[in-house]
Amino acid sequence: MLEYFAKDLSSWYAKNKRDLPWRHTKDPYNIWISEIMLQQTTVATVVAYYERWTKVFPTVTLLARAPLQKVLKQWQGLGYYNRAKNLHKAANILIDKYDGKLPQDPHAIRALPGFGPYTTGAVLSIAYDLPLTIIDANVRRVAMRLLALPGAADVKQDQRINVFLLKVLPKKGVGDFNQALMELGALVCRAKEPVCSLCPVTKYCQAFKIDRQEIIPQIKKKVITEIQAVIAIIREGENYYIQKRPPKGLLADLWEFPGGKIKEGESEKKALARELKEELGLQLKSSQHLFNVKHFYTQFKVHLSVFSCLLEALPKTDATHRWIKFKDFSKYPMPSGTAKIIEKLEKR
Repeated sequence: MLEYFAKDLSSWYAKNKRDLPWRHTKDPYNIWISEIMLQQTTVATVVAYYERWTKVFPTVTLLARAPLQKVLKQWQGLGYYNRAKNLHKAANILIDKYDGKLPQDPHAIRALPGFGPYTTGAVLSIAYDLPLTIIDANVRRVAMRLLALPGAADVKQDQRINVFLLKVLPKKGVGDFNQALMELGALVCRAKEPVCSLCPVTKYCQAFKIDRQEIIPQIKKKVITEIQAVIAIIREGENYYIQKRPPKGLLADLWEFPGGKIKEGESEKKALARELKEELGLQLKSSQHLFNVKHFYTQFKVHLSVFSCLLEALPKTDATHRWIKFKDFSKYPMPSGTAKIIEKLEKR
């Protein structure tokens, strides 16, 4: 019976797939960019970023030659900035070793920064129609329902899922089949309220047969940590003071205003004075609250209290600390929370 699974699914995909810009090309570079952007990010968000990116960096060569700061600026707002750094690193390797082309050898691709099993399978199957399986969150959920696998949708399920996928993988049109699996999970076999009446493969679905499609897979509760922080806006005439985050860790290499987390029991002003002393080695003379900003990251909700600050002396400048004019903020890659602060400053 499974021999018709791929045909049924691919036929549905041909009629129902969303019109997305990366589906109008077989260029391995463009497919690679789209797949990296789509990791941890919704399709609706990615479309605009993909279209801008492919105008600024239309080829591997232009991406490789671009300064990292320009690459990070184009990525600003997508989060998980290591994805952009790995794109830049991989582009340089492709120029040096493969004449700017993505090789078809899965082992060579896996050796590039940012290429795990999923990205390797997705790019090579879509661009070159290589017979490789893919497992992302959507595929994992679809397969778990098809097989009625108990438990949460995590990597522990992937070995059994891959065995199933290898059985149903078509000999031709693998890229479309893999995209169809993902599309089915996004549009029909959704995490909540799956639309089984529109599903082209319900006759193969074990969870549907036993009426457990609503509870397979088991849903893990998402824990959001709330963080309170203070931010210092330091001005000297028309110039604003910004600093670069360390090259490793959260939001690495992005630029921001001085500041940091409020410790337990601290007031906002005490936290502000402490952070400025720790980061810049200077005493806070006076401060005035300007406004608050909230921003959500994947696992965090950050509350930023923003202050205009006067220090005992002007802070130092070096490679990671600069005075810049307001119009030059657009040249610097910044965390989304910082970008929101700049938007509010512009309106004042």
